[in-house]
Amino acid sequence: MKTKITTLAIFLLTLVGCNQDKKSNAPVPSEIKVENNQMELEKSENELTTIENTKWVITKLEGRDMTDREKNGQIIYFILDSENNSISGFSGCNNFIGAYKLDDGNRIIFSQMGSTRMACPDAKINEAQILNIFETADNFTIANNILSLNKGKRAPLAEFKKVKMDDNLVTEKYWKLKTLGGQAVTMADNQEREIFFTLKNNNNQVTGFAGCNTMSGEFVLEEGNRIRFVNMATTLKACPDVDVNESEFLKIFELTDNYTIKDDILSLNVGRRAPLAVFEAVYMD
Repeated sequence: MKTKITTLAIFLLTLVGCNQDKKSNAPVPSEIKVENNQMELEKSENELTTIENTKWVITKLEGRDMTDREKNGQIIYFILDSENNSISGFSGCNNFIGAYKLDDGNRIIFSQMGSTRMACPDAKINEAQILNIFETADNFTIANNILSLNKGKRAPLAEFKKVKMDDNLVTEKYWKLKTLGGQAVTMADNQEREIFFTLKNNNNQVTGFAGCNTMSGEFVLEEGNRIRFVNMATTLKACPDVDVNESEFLKIFELTDNYTIKDDILSLNVGRRAPLAVFEAVYMD
């Protein structure tokens, strides 16, 4: 009796094993194939969108290592803004802006770039070579958060790494002047409005009011709360009756090289000295 039971158990186990082998070799239902294809398509689409609204920092230029730029505080990068199909970035000395268009097959076309005209003899970088990347590239590839801009099927013109875009506490805020050179600032009765400035993420624009004239310019943010203001300009309105020293205020944008921020209080500094000016964030209803 025991022998019969044992034989029957072995037979059943063998039968189950055969059925499992048949199942593993069975054709995949068409519904599963369609679902897998859809997942691959979504993966491809998601990969395409990751190129936009992301900061891309250069790592290689025509095969040459460029990571030393980060150590020198001259981080070369670009960002594609999907909202208006604009590109903005930093080429080692100057900011640049332009437009782009994405097409199927990871194709990308950039417009001719415009840039600021700041002279940086110590930059040690051929900015024209950086800008030429975008004017030459016609496609891209992306893998493991590394983006390659290419021309045809040649070796990459340049490679960039994906960098997390942290919420920036200094941009897109209305900064009202509180102290200048350590002295409290009050608004004169006949002053048109309070002295302030705002840093706009779109194309790194500076806008503001210096006490009599409106001002504008551009800024560059770098790691370690470093900041530079460039191409600052003002209107030429005369306000002889307004008691404000605009030139003293505008001078801080020439000198500032870093900032500190805490609890909506912003200090613009040069080196580690006392703040050149202190501002308070004002939130509009």
